Amino acid sequence: MFRLIAPCDVAIGDRLARLVPQQITYPEVGALKTLSFPQGYCIDRNRIQLGHGRACYERAKSALRDWEMFNVTWVRLFPRVPCIEPGTDIAISARYLGIWKVNVCRIVYTVRDEGDVCRFGVALGTLSEHLLTGEELFYVEWNRTDDSVSYRVDSFSRAIGFASRLLYPIVRRLQRRFARESRAAMARACAAPEARRPPRSEPARS
Repeated sequence: MFRLIAPCDVAIGDRLARLVPQQITYPEVGALKTLSFPQGYCIDRNRIQLGHGRACYERAKSALRDWEMFNVTWVRLFPRVPCIEPGTDIAISARYLGIWKVNVCRIVYTVRDEGDVCRFGVALGTLSEHLLTGEELFYVEWNRTDDSVSYRVDSFSRAIGFASRLLYPIVRRLQRRFARESRAAMARACAAPEARRPPRSEPARS
C-alpha cells in the first residue's frame, strides 16, 4: 500500500494479521543458504568489513538481532525488533519523495553456522504485498583464518506486476541506497561497545 503519511503501527499490525495464510511469492526459497543465485533475477551482493576478532563478531551478532541494519532514517520496521524465527512476518515501510510504501516479507530461515567460518543471519522472502519477488539474506561472518568480521547482504529479486515494472528503476535506486546506508548502520553499531547510534525515526501515531 502507498500512503502520503507514515502508516501507524495499529494499521500495519492489522494488515499483517490478515496476511498470515499467504505464501511466499517465489519458488527458490532457501537458495541463498548455499549462496546460489537463481537465473532470471537481479543479483545483489554487498559487504563491509566490521573489524576483527570474537568480540567484534559478538557485537555484530547482537546488532543483527536488534535489526540495526535497518536503522536508516527513511525506513521503518514493524515490529520494531522482530523475533528472528522462521515464519515471522515483517512490514518494511520506506519513504521516497514524501510517499510511503509498505512491503511485507516473511523470515524464511535463519543461519547459525559454526566452524572455520562462523555465520549468523536471517533471510527474508517476499509475500504478495511487496513490489518485488525474491529473497534477501542478511548475515554477519567471522572468518577465523584471518580473524576478519564482516557484514553481508545477498539477494535476488525481480519485478512482479504492472506497478512493480513501472517503478522498477526507482526501486533499484532505493535498493542501492539502502545497501549503502545499511552497511554504514552496521559499521556504527559494531565500531565499539560505547559507540553512539543515531536515534531511530519516531513511531507513527494513530
